[in-house]
Amino acid sequence: MNKNKQLSAFLQRFSIFIVLIVMFLVCSLLSPYFLKTNNLMNIARQLCVGILIAYGEMILIVSGFLDLSVGSVLALAGVLSVAAYKATGSMALAILVALLVGMACNLFNGIFVAQFEVPAFIATLGMQQIARGIALYFTGGANILKIGKYVNIGQGMIGFMPVPVIIVILITIAVWYMFNHTSYGRSLYAIGGNRKAAEASGINGKLVIYKSYLINGMLAGLAGVIFMARNNSGLPNGAVGYEMTGLTAAIVGGTSFSGGVGTVMGTVAGAFIIGILENIMNLLGVNSYIQNIIEGAIIVIAVAFDIMSKSRKTSKMIMAVDDTKKENSSAK
Repeated sequence: MNKNKQLSAFLQRFSIFIVLIVMFLVCSLLSPYFLKTNNLMNIARQLCVGILIAYGEMILIVSGFLDLSVGSVLALAGVLSVAAYKATGSMALAILVALLVGMACNLFNGIFVAQFEVPAFIATLGMQQIARGIALYFTGGANILKIGKYVNIGQGMIGFMPVPVIIVILITIAVWYMFNHTSYGRSLYAIGGNRKAAEASGINGKLVIYKSYLINGMLAGLAGVIFMARNNSGLPNGAVGYEMTGLTAAIVGGTSFSGGVGTVMGTVAGAFIIGILENIMNLLGVNSYIQNIIEGAIIVIAVAFDIMSKSRKTSKMIMAVDDTKKENSSAK
């Protein structure tokens, strides 16, 4: 019995990584190009933006919220960053502009969600339209071209490592530390699990919401810099639908859509699963519309699985409580 419980706990904890390994092996058999160095490097570069977005979504989902504006905020932060670089030639200033723009947009998200208690779905959906509109108005709907050395942050190399990969590794360490070794990280799980109980224990729920959206904004801004640099231009129409990429990676990686559950490494694994799936479909020539259908189905299946898992756990807890009551009654 103990062995079965240990096996069940092991599979529950590491199932996402087992799926990733199996998927990697299957893809290597499906296409002779999959294991080519250039292809693997391309996957790593493409995943950088998705992982940064997924971290932001994970932080919000764990605390019981979400962000549907991240693709538009990414585009706005990116084009303003490119414009700042072209005007000054300073990469440091360009990155700072992107971070501040991302934080400003998400400050508004946080205000509406925390102060006015507008559902996160509605508040961030509104910001999605606002940020995209500002990006298009600022550029006149045209791409910003000839961005010079700005591209280095998305395409450059330090030794054998791409610059964006190094950035994502550093951010991963920081986010992992935040979740596992800070009071704020513990507060995220508490708020997402039961906000009223968390606030009754002394946690400032509104402050946690503000911090979550601001960190999400910083990650979106940084993702915007890398995205524009990889595409050699400022694209006001870029990153459409990227919020779904982040949500899918987080949910597939085990982040519970009902809040209170999620891990950094699970999110990384989820991002890799989505990235590898997209890559192998491209290598096999799968129609882009079919790819959208498959990715949409993955979201629905992942959320349904999460709900069923929670229902089973709740049923087991109720049965355990009932058994305890029966035992106590018998003893009396």
